[in-house]
Amino acid sequence: MKILFAEDQAILRSTLASLLRLLGQHEVVEAEDGLQARQFLRQQVFDLVLTDIEMPGCSRLELLEFVKNDSTWQQQRCKLMILTTFSRAGYVKRALQAGVDGFLLKDTPATELLAAIDKIMAGGKVIAPELAMLALGQDNPLHDKERRALSLTAEGKSTAEIATMLYLAEGTVRNYLSDAITKLHAANRIDAARIARQRGWL
Repeated sequence: MKILFAEDQAILRSTLASLLRLLGQHEVVEAEDGLQARQFLRQQVFDLVLTDIEMPGCSRLELLEFVKNDSTWQQQRCKLMILTTFSRAGYVKRALQAGVDGFLLKDTPATELLAAIDKIMAGGKVIAPELAMLALGQDNPLHDKERRALSLTAEGKSTAEIATMLYLAEGTVRNYLSDAITKLHAANRIDAARIARQRGWL
């Protein structure tokens, strides 16, 4: 079985990849960030994508959404698993919506990880119990444009810059941010971005 393992922490990536090769006898291709992972996905066919949620070049579940939504290459049927330290309800829900097949924490023992991979490749789903409970938490009240505007706000972008990046009028962006502030009961747009990120909605 061929696995793409995307992880920006070099020591963790190297160690876990070695275990997968040794114990699971899998072929493992290592990607150090989201951009490199996308390049590999366009060039090769994988049975499983194993990735973190937050990493440089392609964060906040964008890699998983790319795998599921990009129709220009033959990866639509590969399995998807998240291995992360982040256990926020928003992340879990977005992962499930993106069609993830497995969601485990990084402190999962190697034997359990290998068993989870086997189950996923057999057509099953694997989600750590503590993460499954989080998925029952508060729903994200933000729609996609509000979420993207807040995400860019968190990166320090101005209203004009956000409008340009999202191909929207500045007034529309201000309305999205105002609505987000109201929905999150925040003091201002920066506070709204902080709350949304804290809850895993960005």
